[in-house]
Amino acid sequence: MTDTSDTRHFRSLFLSDVHLGTRGCQADLLLDFIRVHDAETIYLVGDIVDGWRLKKSWYWSQTHNDVVQKLLRKGRKGARIVYLPGNHDEFLRGYLGTHFGGIEVTDTAIHETADGRRFLVIHGDQFDVVVRHAKWLAHFGDWAYVFALNLNTVLNKIRRFLGFPYWSLSAWAKLRVKNAVNFIGAFEQALTGEARRHGVDGVICGHIHHAAMHDRFGLTYVNTGDWVESCTAVAEHHDGRLEILRWTRLSTEVLPLPAPIAQAAE
Repeated sequence: MTDTSDTRHFRSLFLSDVHLGTRGCQADLLLDFIRVHDAETIYLVGDIVDGWRLKKSWYWSQTHNDVVQKLLRKGRKGARIVYLPGNHDEFLRGYLGTHFGGIEVTDTAIHETADGRRFLVIHGDQFDVVVRHAKWLAHFGDWAYVFALNLNTVLNKIRRFLGFPYWSLSAWAKLRVKNAVNFIGAFEQALTGEARRHGVDGVICGHIHHAAMHDRFGLTYVNTGDWVESCTAVAEHHDGRLEILRWTRLSTEVLPLPAPIAQAAE
């Protein structure tokens, strides 16, 4: 039973790229995060379930099921839950405009913060040239990525045994490869441009597994990160302030609760 004194309450939470159905999913950390964070509105910004991987080999642990049940329970308790499918859960794009289990399914959304700013909320794969025009290459990249995540899982089992928090080998490597860094910059610029076309103040997206918040391209760009590499989410406080939350250690492993880290606009 959750101690409500431990729970942090927000106006909105944004989660993406959980990849339930893969061994690389940090479902135990996400479940712990959901346990101690509540919000009036929860946006699931795509790739929550990995349909690509489940088609190839079935993997669905009890913890993955617990994550789904915990989210549904929050909906039953009054939270508004909005699901924006991504490329890995694109099978849900056939259900846009519908509700299931109290969850709204939509391709994009416009979110207005408490301080009056308007944000386009979108997964972002629509602006990934590889995903749109060379799906076979995207699937090959997905295979290589899964291999890296499996290695990452072994590494972090050793780290946890030694008492260290979660650390992502794949995220560390990504930021040291010039082509990956260039891709991230081009993606951020494309998503900011799409927000500008919608006449809003910024964009909140996922897809590239790189949490960030900045105004480098004239509007506010926010990426929620993921739950296979960085274990991050974005929270909107009741005054409209946005914050990136990192959750790399189970709350039962250390007292007091791990303090989420804010990432200010660069």
